[in-house]
Amino acid sequence: MTEASSLKTPLFDWHQSHGGRIVEFGGWLMPVQYSTIVEEHRAVRERVGLFDISHMGRLTFDGPGALDWIERVTTNHAAKLAVNQIQYSLMPNEKGGLIDDLLVYRHQHGYLVVCNASNRPNVNRQLETYCQGSNTVFHDRTLDTAMIAVQGPHAAAVVQPLFDQDLAGVRYYHLVAGRLFGELDTIVSRTGYTGEDGYELIVPSDQAVRVWEALLESGKGHGILPCGLGARDTLRFEAAMPLYGHELSAEINPYAAGVGWAVKLEKGEFVGREPLRAFKKDPGAARVGLQLESKRIARQGAEVLQGGVKVGEVTSGTFAPTLQASLAMALVEPAAAEVGTSLQVDVRGHKEPAKVVPLPFYRRPSAH
Repeated sequence: MTEASSLKTPLFDWHQSHGGRIVEFGGWLMPVQYSTIVEEHRAVRERVGLFDISHMGRLTFDGPGALDWIERVTTNHAAKLAVNQIQYSLMPNEKGGLIDDLLVYRHQHGYLVVCNASNRPNVNRQLETYCQGSNTVFHDRTLDTAMIAVQGPHAAAVVQPLFDQDLAGVRYYHLVAGRLFGELDTIVSRTGYTGEDGYELIVPSDQAVRVWEALLESGKGHGILPCGLGARDTLRFEAAMPLYGHELSAEINPYAAGVGWAVKLEKGEFVGREPLRAFKKDPGAARVGLQLESKRIARQGAEVLQGGVKVGEVTSGTFAPTLQASLAMALVEPAAAEVGTSLQVDVRGHKEPAKVVPLPFYRRPSAH
């Protein structure tokens, strides 16, 4: 997709006018950073950060067949969702590979699916393919709405003064519908992609700048910073959250990726169920954490070796700001996956010693 045809979030002009360095990501023009990735990363770990995540797809469903439709195309058991609960799920293809990972929201009026920006066309296509004459329709609300993430230990203190519902009672992976400024209908979910506590807000697109600036004003006393995609990636990486195109893809099955817990084979028929049953017995690979001895960074695609023989490949790697270590996630042969196993990573021709370490690399002290 060319820059001319890339989509812009409702906050694009704000990002550009406030020093955001803009890059193309998943078909959208997005800020990768404002100050430095490390400064923004630390703001979220220690205080609070603000992210524009309006590029994520938002799909709503109308009609009595919504639940059956969602169950048909996703792996988790959406029928078990209580009202105002959210579920991590996967959308598999017919071979058991992944079209996307997504969140399924159940609210008092029905269901909402949030998917990855670059996969939204494929998710929409899969939904259309398996509607099977349903008397339900889905609506792509991505361009009608904005989505903003407030992440970090002080997130609640920033959002609560603007919102008319009590956030203290909202549990992790739950949502509450209420009003910002006493008048603006808003969904606030206790979710995020940073490894920290926080909230994600869905608001009308024409109100995005107003909400964004109000959150920044509310967060002034808490050291809030606007943050870009760069910090979002280092934060999710330290928390070992998989990223589509890295730890997840059409060629990687959920059991190899370490998200097999989101596959409920017993729930009834769904797309890809039988191939997934076979993958559960033999995933073929395992996602592991690696710590390199040196500070060299192992990027996606770097070969993982054991005794000079390739046993896997890096999916994501960086120098982790919180942990001050060069870390990587990799898909390796099951025999090389045990914690403590000594391996090497080929970093641009240098065979760097590495050790298998537990995932996640980072877990917040107050994790639920």
